[in-house]
Amino acid sequence: MTAFILVPGMFTDPHVWRETAARLTAEGDEVHTVTLSGTGGPRPAPADTIDLETHIADVLAVIDSVGAAPGRQIVLVGHDYGIHPVLGAADRRAEHVGRIVYLDSGLPQDGVPALAAVPDPALRTELAERAGTEDGAHGELPAPARDGWRRWGSTEGVPDAALDRLTASAAPQPLRTLLQPLRLTGAAASLPVTGVLCNAGGSSIEMVQRGVDFGEPTLQVFTGPQVTFFELPTGHWPMLSLPAELAEVLRRAAAGEGHRLVAPDAAQPPAHLRPFLLDVPDIPRERTGHTDLYLPAAEGPRPAVVFVHGGPVPAEGRPTPRDWPGLIGYARLAAGQGVVGVTLDHRLHDVADYPLAAEDIAATLELVRADPRVDGQRIALWFFSGGGLLMADWLRQPPSWLRCLAASYPVLAPLPVLGPVDDRFRPAEAVEKAGALPLVITRVGRERPEIAATVEEFLTASRACGAAVEVIDVPNAHHAFGTIDLTQESRDAVHHGMRTVLAHLAV
Repeated sequence: MTAFILVPGMFTDPHVWRETAARLTAEGDEVHTVTLSGTGGPRPAPADTIDLETHIADVLAVIDSVGAAPGRQIVLVGHDYGIHPVLGAADRRAEHVGRIVYLDSGLPQDGVPALAAVPDPALRTELAERAGTEDGAHGELPAPARDGWRRWGSTEGVPDAALDRLTASAAPQPLRTLLQPLRLTGAAASLPVTGVLCNAGGSSIEMVQRGVDFGEPTLQVFTGPQVTFFELPTGHWPMLSLPAELAEVLRRAAAGEGHRLVAPDAAQPPAHLRPFLLDVPDIPRERTGHTDLYLPAAEGPRPAVVFVHGGPVPAEGRPTPRDWPGLIGYARLAAGQGVVGVTLDHRLHDVADYPLAAEDIAATLELVRADPRVDGQRIALWFFSGGGLLMADWLRQPPSWLRCLAASYPVLAPLPVLGPVDDRFRPAEAVEKAGALPLVITRVGRERPEIAATVEEFLTASRACGAAVEVIDVPNAHHAFGTIDLTQESRDAVHHGMRTVLAHLAV
């Protein structure tokens, strides 16, 4: 028998588990839901006395009440914030826990408070500032109103009646639960783990695997054989939107099923470090600061194409994007056709870093346009993947020297899983200011649905305002196809995109 202990997230009480718990018990499993102090039922103490340790004690009490029994496996399930008290409790009762399930949650680390997982950067900053005051740890974070839940995660799939119940039963979150650091000894580090990712918010197994490939340190521990993953096609509250499907996933997780990540292998490079799909001239780079120039064998000042990588990319990842074969390939392809190819490293390491990345792009453009080998009046910008949001500045106020904006497999609206992004970086809202600026979008047919939806949103807005958009469709290609889909269709799409951009530069 499996004994599931279900721990809710911020503002919520055990009622959210009602339907999922009923389906688990109907299959013969034992289910216990945890009421976290201060967020369900009568308050046992003032909010300013409730902290993360209080919630860890709440989970420990349930583990101890279940007890150890031959043939019984305890599976701890933590949704959202609930993973913090789950990990704290598992660390102290590791011998009683058979598996930990991260349900659309963050990845808490020893010594880091739950505040770090709050998705809204502005709110994180506000609460961090309050924590530094004399009475900063007192009080509560108000529960969301009905239309405020999206600030905390995608509500896609949640029926209206369920959202009404969620709002009616929501309780304020004691601030000390978010401010107290999680303390872990490592006792539970070897326990089996399952991650359940909710796709509507933008998370996916593919995204996690790419983080592993990029060398993100916090993800390397999830490549072991005892770690599995599942995906659900819904928003942040699957117990409300897909309760039956969630119950089935939890049962399968308890049985050790699920997708396993692939650890980096030097003999098989990850997708972003594989060779570019085209043979390009071996043109050397000229490096200045965070910018690389690939110069053509041509007389006089030449137009330039600046290639902007996506992200967020882990700050510790090596090699950095301007040394990835794909970016180098695009820059050399451009230089081989008579224009200056430019790559750069920008500081998009977190969704809060979009303003920093925008500063880096502006600095590169200033450097490039001042170079006497560059025709500063003929510049194109070409964005990739998550760098697509950075288009917004140039759409909103296109300078006369910007002759074209291009984007390949772009993300063109913020993905909820990554957290809120500054409203400045919303291309669909900025495109109405683009005027006659030519736009070239390369769209892949095998895109992740949540990213494809952002492209469609942008194209709809573009059509509504009459923007000059050309779409290059690559029906059988995937995201980042330049190093993974070595097909003639993909090669033709890259050549098509380059010809189009160069035509707008009058090359």
